[in-house]
Order: sequence, then structure tokens, then C-alpha cells
Amino acid sequence: MGTRRQAREWALQFLFQRDFNSGEIDAALADFWHDKQADDGVRRFTEELIRGVESNLREIDAFIQKYTDHWDVKRMGAVDRNVIRTALYEMLKRDDVPPIVSINEAVDIAKSYSSNESGKFVNGILDRALRDIRRPHRHSSVGERG
Repeated sequence: MGTRRQAREWALQFLFQRDFNSGEIDAALADFWHDKQADDGVRRFTEELIRGVESNLREIDAFIQKYTDHWDVKRMGAVDRNVIRTALYEMLKRDDVPPIVSINEAVDIAKSYSSNESGKFVNGILDRALRDIRRPHRHSSVGERG
């Protein structure tokens, strides 16, 4: 499994837990990492995703709401919601990740942690959001890939 894939999966796990257990993020992260073996690169990218989603949550959820017809973000399944949040954070705020990579990763993670139907649901929302994102869809803005 790639470094960034592992980081995205751990970010999902952490954000899923945060939906049910709020509190001070640094303490929560310390508890989260306690029993995990992660190299510095995975841990750094995981925490960048987590902190990025948390600090942009209102903007991200408003973006999600724009693309979910008659479906409140809070009523979505927690896995789907957090997969979408993480992908949208990447698509909106991470110039080092091509948006199409964020979508593909989110769909695969949703299928692994939820269901094939979740993969279709996540893809549909992120595909609609992609139309409004004003940056190259298949390339990063800084010349790196996924």
C-alpha cells in the first residue's frame, strides 16, 4: 500500500472517531498514534489531512451540501462523509495532489470501508464538485503526482 493511501485511510479512521468523540486534537492524535507503526512521512501527511479537514470543516461541509440534493451532510454515513471531506480538502486546498487522484482514492477507500454503493455515491458528489474547482484536474499545481 502506498504511503499516501495509508495516510488517507488513517485520516478517515481518525475523522470517523472525531465525529463521535470531540476534544483537544493534540491529545486525540497522541492517543490515535499510540498503537500504530507509521513512518514520519505517513504520519505527517495523515496529520496534514486531519488538521486541514478540521480547520476547513465549515467550508468543506458547505461545499458538500451544495452537491447533495435534499441530503443533509449530518445524515450521511460517517464513513462516506469523512471520505468526501478528506477528498474535498485535498481538491480545494492541496495543490500537490491532482483532484482526479483525490477522487479515485476516495472512491477506492469508500468501497473498502463502506460499500460499492458508497463508492458510487462518493464519486458522484466529488465529480460534481470537480466542475467548480479551478485548477488542472489531472496534474498537481506543483508538478508532483498523488
